[in-house]
Amino acid sequence: MYRVIVLPPDADARELRRALWAHRIAHRVTEEADGQVLWLVDPSQQEAMLRLLHRWQRGDSLMPDKPPPARHGINDLLGPLRQAPVSAATLIVCLVVFATMAVLGDLVIAMLAIVPLGVTPTGSLAVGTLTEAMSSGQVWRLLSPAFLHFGWMHLIFNMMWLWYFGRQVERLQGSLRMLTILLVAGIGANLAQYATGTVLFGGMSGVDFALLGYVWLMSRRAPRSGFFVPQMLVVFMLGWMVFTMTDMAAWVGFGNVANEAHLGGLVVGLLLGWYHSGRARQHS
Repeated sequence: MYRVIVLPPDADARELRRALWAHRIAHRVTEEADGQVLWLVDPSQQEAMLRLLHRWQRGDSLMPDKPPPARHGINDLLGPLRQAPVSAATLIVCLVVFATMAVLGDLVIAMLAIVPLGVTPTGSLAVGTLTEAMSSGQVWRLLSPAFLHFGWMHLIFNMMWLWYFGRQVERLQGSLRMLTILLVAGIGANLAQYATGTVLFGGMSGVDFALLGYVWLMSRRAPRSGFFVPQMLVVFMLGWMVFTMTDMAAWVGFGNVANEAHLGGLVVGLLLGWYHSGRARQHS
């Protein structure tokens, strides 16, 4: 988000905010020590916001004469994808892998698991090692388990949080930052899970928890960076992570959760968030 103006603490900005939404100008207002800070989501709407702001300050009418026409062009549908290409590409890859698993089954899992998998002549599972995979050039296995999902609910929830947090990172800090978080957190989460002796696991949830930790620390330590995450969402996701570590989760049907991947991803996200929020504070 982009900081536009600081309004007096006692200013009644309700009419202004209603007008901004009526003109489809996405924004947010935060309460800070020096007053009410007005933030803009899309920088291309800055001139339109400033015009409304000046009219509001003069006491002029703010509401549009008629609702803006609905837009259904292909460019409008692709707009969000263009603003967050790394998040969109990751989401698409996960969907393609999920669809391919429905067709090819265990062959996809064997190709993308963190270690090579196979079947012996006697029918038992043959499990390779990470050292063997790396020495044979199968470096993709460090990250590829993140793209595996084992059910619709697993896929939907992971993609929802990936899009929610990833789009925010790309809009505010660019696609390179999002790609860095994806690679470091994905590999870190997979290695954390593998360290427990597990080889059959997958999902983007480790990256999701990394994004949660990153966005939360950026919003807390560098509030002028524009990052925002509701505190109740932080409490819910951390509470869910703790819940899945208990025996109660298995009793209600949530067994076989990659808890170490969640924790590993969260640690990576907090470390990256601490570093980059510290740099943001130095330059603010």
